Amino acid sequence: MEDCKEADILSVTTTVGSLRDAQALARVIVERRLAACVQVEEGLQSFYRWEGQLCEDSEARLVIKTLPGCEAALQALFVELHPYEVPQFLAVRMRASADYFDWVLGEVEVR
Repeated sequence: MEDCKEADILSVTTTVGSLRDAQALARVIVERRLAACVQVEEGLQSFYRWEGQLCEDSEARLVIKTLPGCEAALQALFVELHPYEVPQFLAVRMRASADYFDWVLGEVEVR
């Protein structure tokens, strides 16, 4: 898999304000076959500026494992269902092992 982009997966990271929101979003993503796996981590503390105010909130992070061909569909799903007005959508291509890539390929439907 030296320079084989065919074995790349896409890892997308986003955050939401509660574990419940994270679980709901993760379920829809996997049910719609837009990702093979969504990992949810709770207990984050985020500091940021929003509309000129310094904010501090608890959040949950979702790490979404999918294929590069699903990026646009995931962005559309975020517009439809993400609870934030401006959701974080950070996407990174990652080289996967052959077995992991095959599993992702079998679980995801590229649209």
